[in-house]
Amino acid sequence: MGSSVQPIYRFDLIMHMKILVFTEGTVTMQSTGIGVSREERVKQSVENIASVNDFKSYIPNGRSADKLTNWKLQGAEIYYLTSRTKSDEIEDVKYVLNKYHFPEVENLLYRKEGREYKDVAEQLLPDILIEDDCESIGGEIEMTYPHIRPDLKSKIKPIVVKEFAGIGDLPDNLDELEGYETN
Repeated sequence: MGSSVQPIYRFDLIMHMKILVFTEGTVTMQSTGIGVSREERVKQSVENIASVNDFKSYIPNGRSADKLTNWKLQGAEIYYLTSRTKSDEIEDVKYVLNKYHFPEVENLLYRKEGREYKDVAEQLLPDILIEDDCESIGGEIEMTYPHIRPDLKSKIKPIVVKEFAGIGDLPDNLDELEGYETN
């Protein structure tokens, strides 16, 4: 009789956290952003070139799908927040996330009429909110975390990345991500 190895499951080691990540500019970008600098991507967005509004042709920003999958495998629930509000554009964002194998695409959130990004984030109450600095569209005024109610801010860890820089430089390990400080 051969010996069989039984896997040992350590449920106490699995992290349980919700991560809300912004889509456009953070984990996805316009198709014309491939092979150009981050600054050129920002310029394309500022100039509002055609590919910026062709959401179905968006591509992953770096290896963002792999990073999010890694966090999911460590026990994180991944949620997405899109800037899109029209149903056809939301479907385009979902198409891109599926096409490039982002995890938990069913957790794509968006603003319904009369709601702001902060409202979506406050309702979900993620442990970590990852968003870009919105450089091309006005900066902090367009971001989510700065507008969250003060009594909820202490419950959400904000991580801000440069617009179109991706999330590749963020820690792979969830424990390290929880303690990560942005400049």
